[in-house]
Amino acid sequence: ILSQDAHRVYGGVVPEIASRAHLQVIDDVVDGALREAGIALGDVDGIAATAGPGLIGALHVGLAWAKAAAYALDVPLVPVHHMEAHLFATSLDDPRAVPPFVALLVSGGHTMLLWVPQWGEYELLGETRDDAAGEAFDKVARLLGLPFPGGPHIDRAAASGNSVAIDFPRGLTSRRDLERHRFDFSFSGLKTAVARWVTAQQEAGTTIHVPDVAAS
Repeated sequence: ILSQDAHRVYGGVVPEIASRAHLQVIDDVVDGALREAGIALGDVDGIAATAGPGLIGALHVGLAWAKAAAYALDVPLVPVHHMEAHLFATSLDDPRAVPPFVALLVSGGHTMLLWVPQWGEYELLGETRDDAAGEAFDKVARLLGLPFPGGPHIDRAAASGNSVAIDFPRGLTSRRDLERHRFDFSFSGLKTAVARWVTAQQEAGTTIHVPDVAAS
């Protein structure tokens, strides 16, 4: 229904701005959802709201609104786990996306690999040891002068680039790492390597070919 554009100028999400924006638009967002569904607020049988994990200020806004509405309407309130919701969301688009399966959850704040034998039962196989994939994309996009969020723009730039133009490191790929962290991820080394490479090119006065950096 709504995406926040206020963060583009900062190259990343600013928690205080996100919280204030949530507060300013939450009524319009709910009204828009109800209009799209063709129902009134009094028609709902229950209210669900994200309870975490996430930015605490933004979560407070949504959860407080949901608590008040559920109390006023005398309907159940269902607190939703953010990452579990991502697991369920796929089944809304494809009825075959039901357990058992292995799930890869990737976002600006999380990167994890899960074994899901059945709904409500999850085993963490691996996760990032440092930064999330989305954080690395956003940081590299800023270095290359690409808009926020970085992922889609790096993806588009990479399509016309040479993936072996620059030998950037791949985290946790040594034999020792594969023995200890076979299903884990690491992106901080890659992010730092790109930052150092870009700085070196700028200091040398060399033109940076963005598609090659994105592809590499």
